[in-house]
Amino acid sequence: MSQLSDRIAQFRKMATDDPENELGHFRLGQLLMEDLQFQDATQSLHRTLEITPQFSKVYQLLGECLIKLDRTSDATEILLKGYAVADERGDKMPRDAMGMLLTKLGQPIPESATPAVKEEYTGPDSGFRCQRPTCPMGKRARQLTHAPLTDAVGQRVYATICADCWNDWFKNYSVKVINELKLDLSTEFGQGEYDKYLRGFMGWDDEGPPPTFPS
Repeated sequence: MSQLSDRIAQFRKMATDDPENELGHFRLGQLLMEDLQFQDATQSLHRTLEITPQFSKVYQLLGECLIKLDRTSDATEILLKGYAVADERGDKMPRDAMGMLLTKLGQPIPESATPAVKEEYTGPDSGFRCQRPTCPMGKRARQLTHAPLTDAVGQRVYATICADCWNDWFKNYSVKVINELKLDLSTEFGQGEYDKYLRGFMGWDDEGPPPTFPS
């Protein structure tokens, strides 16, 4: 079995064992795309959106899959919806990527809409804006008191991710990732897989150095 097939099997098991784990479905969809299994990838990505409909990057990947399957009408519908979600949330990278895909499909790029005020929270604005696409905190987002990791990734988390999202990752999802995938963080492969999940959870599209645990 190839390394890619082995990783697909791992993440398929994670998604099956924990059907509500959007990161498992998301990562499985990415790997299936890498393996050119676009039909199966669409199922994983659709499931991700069922769990977390504000995950704008998923709309982009799903649109790409549908284009590969020559389902241009479905792709257009998904990309238009995803563009609106990304625009409302301020997720510039997936929004622009979806705009380019729509242009290639011969569709006009939607005008940026002024986001409607949807938050019911009427307390004081914390002043910190979490940049994680699926952050539920809105105006209540609190910045961490210090960088949680001792490298550039930690500084990025401190600058862009709220305390609640970081704690959700560190206390819940990272434990699932390490335990369910049996990752050895002392190895390059283990750190790489951990890093991919962390970036998926935070909604980061770019590459960078792997994180290190705080002492």
